Amino acid sequence: MGKSLTRKILESHIVEGEWKAGTEIGIRIDQTLTQDATGTMAYLQFEAMGIRALASDLSVSYIDHNTLQMGFENADDHRYLLSVARKYGIVMSRAGNGICHQVHLERFGKPGATLLGSDSHTPTGGGIGMAAIGAGGLDVALAMGGAPFFLPCPEVVRITLKGRLGPWVSAKDAVLKVLEKFGTKGNVGRIFEYTGPGLASLSVPERATIANMGAECGVTTSIFPSDEATRGFLRAQGREGDWAPLDADPDAAYDLEAEIDLSALEPLAARPHSPGNVSAVKDLSGIKVDQVCVGSCTNSSYKDLATVALMLRGRVVPADVSLVVTPGSRQVLLNIERDGYLADIIAAGARIVEPSCSFCIGNGQAPASGAVSLRSSNRNFEGRSGTADAQVYLVSPETAIASALLGRIAGGSELEAELGVKPPRPELPESYLTDDRMIIAPLPVPEREAVEIVRGPNIGGPPSVAAVPESLSGRAAIKVGDKITTDHIMPAGARLKYRSNIQAYSAFVFEGVDPLFAARAAALRDSGSHNVIVAGLSYGQGSSREHAAICPAALGVRAVIAKSFERMHKANLVNFGVLPLSFARESDYDLVDQGDELEIRGLREAVASGKTELLVRDATKGIDFTVLCELSERQRRIATAGGALAAAAAAAKGRK
Repeated sequence: MGKSLTRKILESHIVEGEWKAGTEIGIRIDQTLTQDATGTMAYLQFEAMGIRALASDLSVSYIDHNTLQMGFENADDHRYLLSVARKYGIVMSRAGNGICHQVHLERFGKPGATLLGSDSHTPTGGGIGMAAIGAGGLDVALAMGGAPFFLPCPEVVRITLKGRLGPWVSAKDAVLKVLEKFGTKGNVGRIFEYTGPGLASLSVPERATIANMGAECGVTTSIFPSDEATRGFLRAQGREGDWAPLDADPDAAYDLEAEIDLSALEPLAARPHSPGNVSAVKDLSGIKVDQVCVGSCTNSSYKDLATVALMLRGRVVPADVSLVVTPGSRQVLLNIERDGYLADIIAAGARIVEPSCSFCIGNGQAPASGAVSLRSSNRNFEGRSGTADAQVYLVSPETAIASALLGRIAGGSELEAELGVKPPRPELPESYLTDDRMIIAPLPVPEREAVEIVRGPNIGGPPSVAAVPESLSGRAAIKVGDKITTDHIMPAGARLKYRSNIQAYSAFVFEGVDPLFAARAAALRDSGSHNVIVAGLSYGQGSSREHAAICPAALGVRAVIAKSFERMHKANLVNFGVLPLSFARESDYDLVDQGDELEIRGLREAVASGKTELLVRDATKGIDFTVLCELSERQRRIATAGGALAAAAAAAKGRK
């Protein structure tokens, strides 16, 4: 029986374990990336490990999230990141050079390589044939030091594409169809692998769009083969030497299969407030639009913005529609300017934002109160835009611009019928204008020793993590429902400026869910009580932001009891000493109320010994229920050691 492409890449990188269902594997990481919202903490942790040299082939630090400098905090973090890069031989992409995933695809992505990034949309690299995986910053720091990255041996899902995209339909519609099929929960431990005759019609930027939003399904990553389209993209980037042909064996075995007919797709949209709320655009037709934003790591490539320009050419958006356009990289900006597309976009009344994450993370361009905002980004969680009551829809660039010009949600066919706009078909350049002067190469090794790390007043140290307590005795400090995202736990947008200061950032835990939570949890912690979070299905969706584990831990949270967890957040909880426990019976969730006193006797011994079923006593109600502690042996060692940093230090001490 042949092998899937996923298995070929990952199996060639296994350094611990073996390709066997139900087991954990440790893989060698070739490349890492960080961004400034997660990178500061990752590098503080890297420093704390005392490692003096990188073990990865390439590590890149990007500044793309917090580029607005309203106050000293972001600028100080950027200065810290530059000094760390110079000290340790890390490549630095400066603010304004672009979004990490777009830039990495253009300048560094390599078919067949493994990439670990402290951003949940790192799987964008799967569009170029990488095994690109998002993780918490601590896991990335460990990989930079040479440690394997551990994951469950994945269930590989083959998604066969046939046909080709029709007029006014794009790769964004294809991945929205994937979300419609698979949903945003229930896909933990899976990898999507794309095959089939429909691949031939998809460019690398289109494949990257599809790989990018696989993250919204909760899969570990998505992978496309490396073929002639990949070779052409790398040739246009001046990097054809990085190309290698990669594909699955013809008789490869898969755990699950699905098929999508690209020819049958129609324009789709994700309605508020989840990427999984997918509807046909025609069913939303007529809803008035207040704001349209095109950009983000999902849809900000040359192809996307050339499409936007051709649709806008000779037209101006209505006065009551705000149009925002964000190129994904400085390279995209330079090339659409060279080819005349930027002038079309500006003339149409668009507001051009520097290449950055910008509106996608609520860092600027917040909509008006109650506004309808159409965005080409990947997440529309409630309040993420910066406006609590905004109604955010996720759409393709084609649908976004059709709606902007008509002032209401509309597909391209309506635009064609009313204004005579023809379906745009931009040609990708045979050669991109490349300018890497905003990418800072590492210093020569002899010069690194003299570099001093620069720390502003907002930069703290790595968080201290307590080991699993002998017994848990505390309260259910909060009870939340299904699909709680990391944005619910730790707000993004303006609050991200505190990312390097755990004490300050912790004051905003669950701010949008329960503004009193942080003060209540801190008071319980100070009284000697352990805090417990009770949650529903798919707890920890969304970002890889490990602050959603670190900050609750700082408030004395020692366990989360949920119906189910998402992969990255569960790993982050373990890394920072918070036990992820799941209800043995989902219905037991209904038994527990906020404020209940909860006890687990002999917790530490149970975790260390590998016990799976633990008994929780609800002392308030006088009842018992069972929870599952489903951790690998390695994760149990981490938990009992007091987190991943402590476990790494103990392992290093044992080797001496």
